[in-house]
Amino acid sequence: MELTQTPQQPTEQVAQLAAQVRSQARRSTLKSLGSSLLTFALTLVAVVVLWQVVLWVSDLSPYVAKGPVDVWNFFFVEEDAAANREEIATNLAATLQDATIGFVAGLLLALAGAIGFRLSKGFEHAVMPLALLLRSVPLIAFAPVIIMIFGREFLTVAVMGGIVVLFPALVNIAFGLQQASTQALEVVQVYGGSPMKQLTTVALPASLPAFFAAVRVSVPGAITGALLAEWLATGTGIGGVIYGYSTSAKFDELWASVVVVTGVSLVLYNVVQIVENTVLTRMGMHPSKRV
Repeated sequence: MELTQTPQQPTEQVAQLAAQVRSQARRSTLKSLGSSLLTFALTLVAVVVLWQVVLWVSDLSPYVAKGPVDVWNFFFVEEDAAANREEIATNLAATLQDATIGFVAGLLLALAGAIGFRLSKGFEHAVMPLALLLRSVPLIAFAPVIIMIFGREFLTVAVMGGIVVLFPALVNIAFGLQQASTQALEVVQVYGGSPMKQLTTVALPASLPAFFAAVRVSVPGAITGALLAEWLATGTGIGGVIYGYSTSAKFDELWASVVVVTGVSLVLYNVVQIVENTVLTRMGMHPSKRV
Protein backbone atom coordinates (compact mmCIF):
# COMPACT_ATOMS: atom_id res chain seq x y z
CA MET A 1 0.00 0.00 0.00
CA GLU A 2 1.50 3.29 -1.10
CA LEU A 3 1.75 6.01 1.48
CA THR A 4 0.82 9.54 0.45
CA GLN A 5 2.11 12.70 2.11
CA THR A 6 -0.63 14.50 3.97
CA PRO A 7 -0.92 18.23 3.40
CA GLN A 8 0.53 20.50 6.07
CA GLN A 9 -1.94 21.19 8.81
CA PRO A 10 -3.31 24.76 9.04
CA THR A 11 -2.20 24.98 12.66
CA GLU A 12 1.40 24.31 11.64
CA GLN A 13 1.21 27.02 8.99
CA VAL A 14 -0.12 29.49 11.52
CA ALA A 15 2.65 28.56 13.96
CA GLN A 16 5.32 29.05 11.29
CA LEU A 17 3.81 32.39 10.29
CA ALA A 18 3.69 33.53 13.91
CA ALA A 19 7.34 32.53 14.37
CA GLN A 20 8.33 34.52 11.28
CA VAL A 21 6.42 37.55 12.53
CA ARG A 22 8.10 37.34 15.96
CA SER A 23 11.51 36.97 14.35
CA GLN A 24 10.94 39.97 12.11
CA ALA A 25 9.69 42.00 15.09
CA ARG A 26 12.85 41.15 17.05
CA ARG A 27 15.07 42.17 14.14
CA SER A 28 13.17 45.43 13.72
CA THR A 29 13.39 46.15 17.43
CA LEU A 30 17.14 45.50 17.57
CA LYS A 31 17.70 47.62 14.48
CA SER A 32 15.69 50.47 15.97
CA LEU A 33 17.55 50.15 19.28
CA GLY A 34 20.93 50.22 17.54
CA SER A 35 19.95 53.27 15.52
CA SER A 36 18.78 55.09 18.65
CA LEU A 37 21.99 54.31 20.55
CA LEU A 38 24.13 55.46 17.62
CA THR A 39 22.16 58.71 17.41
CA PHE A 40 22.63 59.24 21.14
CA ALA A 41 26.40 58.70 20.93
CA LEU A 42 26.73 61.06 17.98
CA THR A 43 24.67 63.68 19.82
CA LEU A 44 26.99 63.56 22.83
CA VAL A 45 30.07 63.85 20.62
CA ALA A 46 28.54 66.78 18.72
CA VAL A 47 27.68 68.62 21.95
CA VAL A 48 31.20 68.22 23.35
CA VAL A 49 32.82 69.32 20.09
CA LEU A 50 30.51 72.33 19.76
CA TRP A 51 31.20 73.28 23.38
CA GLN A 52 34.96 73.31 22.79
CA VAL A 53 34.66 75.15 19.46
CA VAL A 54 32.54 77.90 21.04
CA LEU A 55 35.17 78.40 23.74
CA TRP A 56 37.92 78.67 21.13
CA VAL A 57 35.99 81.11 18.96
CA SER A 58 34.78 83.31 21.82
CA ASP A 59 38.28 83.53 23.31
CA LEU A 60 36.98 83.80 26.87
CA SER A 61 39.22 83.79 29.90
CA PRO A 62 40.12 80.25 31.04
CA TYR A 63 39.44 81.41 34.59
CA VAL A 64 35.74 81.89 33.77
CA ALA A 65 35.09 79.59 30.81
CA LYS A 66 35.75 75.91 31.44
CA GLY A 67 36.08 73.31 28.71
CA PRO A 68 35.47 69.57 28.63
CA VAL A 69 38.96 68.79 29.94
CA ASP A 70 38.51 71.18 32.89
CA VAL A 71 35.23 69.54 33.88
CA TRP A 72 36.77 66.07 33.52
CA ASN A 73 39.65 67.08 35.78
CA PHE A 74 37.19 68.53 38.30
CA PHE A 75 35.36 65.22 38.53
CA PHE A 76 38.17 62.68 38.19
CA VAL A 77 41.68 64.14 38.41
CA GLU A 78 41.88 66.79 41.13
CA GLU A 79 42.69 65.84 44.72
CA ASP A 80 39.15 66.75 45.80
CA ALA A 81 37.54 64.90 42.87
CA ALA A 82 35.62 62.52 45.12
CA ALA A 83 34.24 65.38 47.21
CA ASN A 84 33.41 67.28 44.03
CA ARG A 85 31.44 64.34 42.65
CA GLU A 86 29.59 63.89 45.94
CA GLU A 87 28.62 67.57 46.10
CA ILE A 88 27.32 67.71 42.52
CA ALA A 89 25.60 64.33 42.85
CA THR A 90 23.75 65.46 46.00
CA ASN A 91 22.49 68.59 44.26
CA LEU A 92 21.59 66.61 41.14
CA ALA A 93 19.59 64.08 43.17
CA ALA A 94 17.52 66.89 44.68
CA THR A 95 16.91 68.42 41.25
CA LEU A 96 15.88 65.10 39.73
CA GLN A 97 13.47 64.51 42.60
CA ASP A 98 11.90 67.93 42.01
CA ALA A 99 11.81 67.32 38.26
CA THR A 100 10.05 63.99 38.77
CA ILE A 101 7.37 65.68 40.88
CA GLY A 102 6.72 68.31 38.19
CA PHE A 103 6.89 65.75 35.37
CA VAL A 104 4.33 63.41 36.94
CA ALA A 105 1.99 66.23 37.95
CA GLY A 106 2.12 67.96 34.58
CA LEU A 107 1.84 64.80 32.47
CA LEU A 108 -1.10 63.40 34.45
CA LEU A 109 -2.96 66.71 34.19
CA ALA A 110 -2.20 66.89 30.46
CA LEU A 111 -3.47 63.35 29.91
CA ALA A 112 -6.63 64.00 31.90
CA GLY A 113 -7.22 67.28 30.05
CA ALA A 114 -6.67 65.70 26.63
CA ILE A 115 -9.09 62.89 27.46
CA GLY A 116 -11.61 65.51 28.59
CA PHE A 117 -11.17 67.32 25.27
CA ARG A 118 -11.80 64.06 23.43
CA LEU A 119 -14.96 63.24 25.35
CA SER A 120 -16.44 66.76 25.49
CA LYS A 121 -16.06 69.50 22.89
CA GLY A 122 -17.66 71.92 25.34
CA PHE A 123 -14.90 71.21 27.87
CA GLU A 124 -12.26 71.76 25.18
CA HIS A 125 -13.78 75.07 24.06
CA ALA A 126 -13.91 76.27 27.66
CA VAL A 127 -10.45 75.20 28.80
CA MET A 128 -8.18 75.46 25.74
CA PRO A 129 -8.32 79.29 25.40
CA LEU A 130 -7.47 79.61 29.09
CA ALA A 131 -4.58 77.17 28.72
CA LEU A 132 -3.19 79.07 25.74
CA LEU A 133 -3.55 82.37 27.59
CA LEU A 134 -1.66 81.08 30.61
CA ARG A 135 1.00 79.60 28.34
CA SER A 136 1.65 82.99 26.77
CA VAL A 137 2.62 84.51 30.15
CA PRO A 138 6.19 83.71 31.33
CA LEU A 139 6.26 81.42 34.34
CA ILE A 140 8.63 83.74 36.18
CA ALA A 141 5.83 86.33 36.23
CA PHE A 142 3.58 83.82 38.04
CA ALA A 143 6.32 82.68 40.42
CA PRO A 144 5.75 85.25 43.22
CA VAL A 145 2.03 84.47 43.27
CA ILE A 146 2.67 80.70 43.27
CA ILE A 147 5.17 81.03 46.11
CA MET A 148 2.78 83.22 48.11
CA ILE A 149 -0.05 80.70 47.73
CA PHE A 150 1.81 77.39 48.09
CA GLY A 151 4.87 78.38 50.11
CA ARG A 152 8.41 77.22 49.39
CA GLU A 153 8.04 73.46 49.67
CA PHE A 154 6.71 70.45 47.78
CA LEU A 155 3.56 72.06 46.32
CA THR A 156 5.45 74.93 44.73
CA VAL A 157 7.82 72.52 43.02
CA ALA A 158 4.86 70.47 41.75
CA VAL A 159 3.00 73.55 40.49
CA MET A 160 5.96 75.18 38.74
CA GLY A 161 7.21 71.96 37.20
CA GLY A 162 3.69 70.94 36.28
CA ILE A 163 3.01 74.23 34.50
CA VAL A 164 6.15 73.86 32.37
CA VAL A 165 5.20 70.30 31.42
CA LEU A 166 1.44 70.71 31.18
CA PHE A 167 0.82 72.86 28.13
CA PRO A 168 3.14 71.28 25.52
CA ALA A 169 2.06 67.81 26.65
CA LEU A 170 -1.62 68.77 26.59
CA VAL A 171 -1.44 70.04 23.02
CA ASN A 172 0.52 66.99 21.80
CA ILE A 173 -1.70 64.39 23.47
CA ALA A 174 -4.92 66.16 22.47
CA PHE A 175 -3.72 66.27 18.86
CA GLY A 176 -2.84 62.57 18.98
CA LEU A 177 -6.27 61.62 20.31
CA GLN A 178 -7.91 63.48 17.43
CA GLN A 179 -5.96 61.42 14.88
CA ALA A 180 -7.82 58.18 15.63
CA SER A 181 -9.27 56.41 12.58
CA THR A 182 -12.86 57.47 11.95
CA GLN A 183 -13.65 54.04 10.49
CA ALA A 184 -12.34 52.25 13.58
CA LEU A 185 -14.33 54.54 15.85
CA GLU A 186 -17.48 53.88 13.83
CA VAL A 187 -16.96 50.11 14.08
CA VAL A 188 -16.83 50.36 17.88
CA GLN A 189 -19.93 52.54 17.84
CA VAL A 190 -21.85 50.13 15.58
CA TYR A 191 -21.16 47.30 18.02
CA GLY A 192 -22.62 49.37 20.85
CA GLY A 193 -19.40 50.79 22.21
CA SER A 194 -19.61 53.93 24.34
CA PRO A 195 -17.42 57.02 23.80
CA MET A 196 -15.22 55.74 26.63
CA LYS A 197 -14.89 52.39 24.84
CA GLN A 198 -13.90 54.22 21.65
CA LEU A 199 -11.33 56.12 23.65
CA THR A 200 -9.71 53.10 25.29
CA THR A 201 -9.77 50.73 22.30
CA VAL A 202 -9.02 53.11 19.41
CA ALA A 203 -8.09 56.68 20.34
CA LEU A 204 -5.55 56.01 23.11
CA PRO A 205 -3.57 53.34 21.19
CA ALA A 206 -3.57 55.57 18.09
CA SER A 207 -2.22 58.48 20.14
CA LEU A 208 0.90 56.64 21.32
CA PRO A 209 3.27 58.48 18.93
CA ALA A 210 1.92 61.83 20.13
CA PHE A 211 2.09 60.66 23.74
CA PHE A 212 5.75 59.70 23.43
CA ALA A 213 6.45 63.02 21.72
CA ALA A 214 4.83 64.74 24.70
CA VAL A 215 6.97 62.73 27.13
CA ARG A 216 10.15 63.61 25.21
CA VAL A 217 9.31 67.31 25.34
CA SER A 218 8.29 67.07 28.98
CA VAL A 219 11.54 65.55 30.27
CA PRO A 220 13.78 68.61 29.68
CA GLY A 221 10.81 70.84 30.51
CA ALA A 222 10.43 69.19 33.92
CA ILE A 223 14.13 69.72 34.66
CA THR A 224 13.82 73.38 33.64
CA GLY A 225 10.80 73.79 35.90
CA ALA A 226 12.65 72.15 38.78
CA LEU A 227 15.65 74.45 38.36
CA LEU A 228 13.36 77.47 38.28
CA ALA A 229 11.48 76.35 41.40
CA GLU A 230 14.76 75.71 43.23
CA TRP A 231 16.17 79.08 42.23
CA LEU A 232 13.09 81.12 43.17
CA ALA A 233 11.54 79.10 45.98
CA THR A 234 13.22 76.15 47.70
CA GLY A 235 16.92 77.04 47.41
CA THR A 236 17.84 73.36 47.10
CA GLY A 237 19.34 71.32 44.28
CA ILE A 238 21.39 72.63 41.41
CA GLY A 239 18.96 75.48 40.76
CA GLY A 240 19.39 76.69 44.32
CA VAL A 241 23.20 76.66 44.43
CA ILE A 242 24.18 77.64 40.91
CA TYR A 243 23.66 81.36 41.54
CA GLY A 244 25.87 81.09 44.61
CA TYR A 245 28.59 79.44 42.55
CA SER A 246 28.48 82.37 40.12
CA THR A 247 28.64 85.12 42.75
CA SER A 248 31.42 83.40 44.70
CA ALA A 249 33.49 82.76 41.53
CA LYS A 250 33.28 78.96 41.88
CA PHE A 251 33.38 78.51 38.13
CA ASP A 252 34.51 74.88 38.24
CA GLU A 253 31.44 73.95 40.28
CA LEU A 254 29.24 76.16 38.08
CA TRP A 255 30.32 74.54 34.82
CA ALA A 256 30.25 71.05 36.31
CA SER A 257 26.65 71.59 37.46
CA VAL A 258 25.58 72.90 34.06
CA VAL A 259 27.29 70.00 32.28
CA VAL A 260 25.71 67.40 34.58
CA VAL A 261 22.20 68.83 34.17
CA THR A 262 22.62 69.06 30.40
CA GLY A 263 24.02 65.55 30.20
CA VAL A 264 21.21 64.07 32.30
CA SER A 265 18.63 65.87 30.15
CA LEU A 266 20.18 64.39 27.00
CA VAL A 267 20.34 60.91 28.53
CA LEU A 268 16.73 60.96 29.71
CA TYR A 269 15.52 62.38 26.40
CA ASN A 270 17.27 59.63 24.49
CA VAL A 271 16.06 56.93 26.89
CA VAL A 272 12.50 58.00 26.11
CA GLN A 273 13.39 58.03 22.41
CA ILE A 274 14.72 54.46 22.64
CA VAL A 275 11.62 53.25 24.50
CA GLU A 276 9.43 55.02 21.95
CA ASN A 277 11.19 53.48 18.97
CA THR A 278 11.08 50.03 20.56
CA VAL A 279 7.39 50.17 21.47
CA LEU A 280 6.22 51.72 18.20
CA THR A 281 8.32 49.33 16.15
CA ARG A 282 6.85 46.31 17.91
CA MET A 283 3.36 47.73 17.36
CA GLY A 284 4.05 48.51 13.71
CA MET A 285 3.52 52.23 14.33
CA HIS A 286 7.05 53.49 13.83
CA PRO A 287 7.24 56.10 11.02
CA SER A 288 9.81 54.01 9.16
CA LYS A 289 7.33 51.11 9.07
CA ARG A 290 4.40 53.05 7.72
CA VAL A 291 3.43 52.79 4.10
